[in-house]
Amino acid sequence: MKHIISDEFLTIAKVKEILDNHAQLELGAGAITAIEKCRKFLDSKMEDIGRPVYGVTTGFGSLCNITIPAADLSQLQHNLVMSHACGMGEEVRPEIVKIMLLLKAQSLSYGHSGSQLVTVQRLVDMFNNDILPIVYQQGSLGASGDLAPLAHLCLPIIGMGEVVYKGARRSAADVWKELGWEPIRLQSKEGLALLNGTQFMSANAVWSVIQAERLSQWADMIGAISLEAFDGRIEPFYPHSHNLRRQPGQMVTANRFSELLEGSELIARPKQHVQDPYSFRCIPQVHGAVKDTIKYVKSVIENEINSATDNPNVFPDEDMIISAGNFHGEPIAIPMDMLGIAMNELGSISERRIYKLISGQRDLPSFLVAKPGLNSGFMIPQYTAASIVSQSKGLCWPASCDSIPSSQGQEDHVSMGANAATKLVRLVDNTESVLGIELFNAVQALEFRRPAKSSKKLEKIVKEYRKIVPFIDVDRYMHPLMVASKEFIRREDLY
Repeated sequence: MKHIISDEFLTIAKVKEILDNHAQLELGAGAITAIEKCRKFLDSKMEDIGRPVYGVTTGFGSLCNITIPAADLSQLQHNLVMSHACGMGEEVRPEIVKIMLLLKAQSLSYGHSGSQLVTVQRLVDMFNNDILPIVYQQGSLGASGDLAPLAHLCLPIIGMGEVVYKGARRSAADVWKELGWEPIRLQSKEGLALLNGTQFMSANAVWSVIQAERLSQWADMIGAISLEAFDGRIEPFYPHSHNLRRQPGQMVTANRFSELLEGSELIARPKQHVQDPYSFRCIPQVHGAVKDTIKYVKSVIENEINSATDNPNVFPDEDMIISAGNFHGEPIAIPMDMLGIAMNELGSISERRIYKLISGQRDLPSFLVAKPGLNSGFMIPQYTAASIVSQSKGLCWPASCDSIPSSQGQEDHVSMGANAATKLVRLVDNTESVLGIELFNAVQALEFRRPAKSSKKLEKIVKEYRKIVPFIDVDRYMHPLMVASKEFIRREDLY
C-alpha cells in the first residue's frame, strides 16, 4: 500500500489504515511544489530581509531580540535541534513515534514552514524504512511546540541521536553510514520548523483515539455479556426513554445493546428483580457519553493533524512571514483531558460490574467459583481492577489547568498538552486492562447460567474467548489468563 502525502484531509481512520497495512509514504506533486516554493521564497528573503524575523535571523524564546549574522543561520538551526533534545522519562512507544514521523511530514508538506524538500523526504524515508528515533515522554510544555520530543525525533536528520532499526537500538550516524545517507545541513528556519509543532501531542492523541474507539465497541459487548450473566433486564435499553433525552451516544448505545441481545434466551426470561444497579441500568448514559466525547475529540484532533503548527508561518503568495502562536497546544490539550476522563469512566463503570458479578447475588456463587472458601476464585482480579481504576481517577486531574512560565517569562502561558497526552495514553491502557478483567469475570459468570444461551452474537464472542481462557473450576495462577483476556479485546474482527 502507498499513501500520497498531499493537502487532502488526513483522517484518523486513514492513519490507522496506513499503520495497519505498513503503507509506504510518498510526497505528492502538490506537496513537493508547495515545499519548494516556500523554501525558494524564504531563501530570497534571506538575501535582503530588511528586518529581524523570529527564529530565522534571531535567537529563540527570550533570546528573540538577539540578531544572528547571516553566516551563522545554518549553525543556529543545527544548534537548536541539538540543544533542545532534553527529554527524560520513559521512551515513547514505537507506534506513536511512527505516527509522529507521519504527522511531521504532513505538517511540513503544506508549504508554510520553509523546510527543504530533502528534509521532509528524510522524514518520509525514516517512516518507510521503520527507522524510529528514541523519543522520551517528558520535556514538552505543550507550547512553543513539543520542543524536546520533536528534537529527539529530528536529531537523526542531522546525523545524531539514537534510533531503533531492524529491532536494534543504534546510533543514527551508524545507520546513516550503513544506508549511505548523509546528515542534512539545515537551512534558515528549518530547525524551528521541525521542533516548533504539536506532533508529539497529536501523535499520542491519534493513537489514543484509535484505541478509544476500539475499547468503546468492546465495552458494549463486554457490558452485554455481564448483563446476561447478572440476569439483567432489557427495559433500560428500549429506545423510548433515550429518545426523550436526545443524547446521540446514549441512543446509539441502547440500540446496540438491543442488537447484541437479540434472540437471547437469558434476556427474555422472567426476572424476579424490579431494577438493576446503575452500573447495568445506566450503561447507555455512561457508555453513550463516552461515545460522544470520542466523536468530539476525534474531530478536534483531525483538524490538528491537517494543520501547520510551527512558528513563524511563511506565506509566499502574500509575501509575508508571520510570527504567531499555532504551536500552542491548548486546542487539543483540553480535549485530550476530556478523553482521559471519558476513558476513566468507561473503566470505572466496568469495575462496578465486576464487583457485582463476584458479590454472590442473583444465584451466582461468591467469587464465581463452585466451592468458595477453599477457593478464592475471582476475588483478587476485582482488587486489581479497583487498584487500576483508583490510579486512573488520580490521573484525571486536567493537565491543561496548569501553566508554568518558561524562557525567562517570554513563554508565560503554556498548555501542558504533552502531559495531557501522555496521561491519556496511560488512561487508555488502564481502561483496556479493566475491560479485559470484566470480560474474564463475565464469561465465567455466564457459565453458571447454562444451559440457557445468550444471543448468537455474544455466544460467538464467548466461544472465541474460550479458545484462550478456560473456565475456572478451582484456584489457579490467574495472571496469564488476565493478560490473555486483555489481548483478546485487541481483536477487531468480532465487532
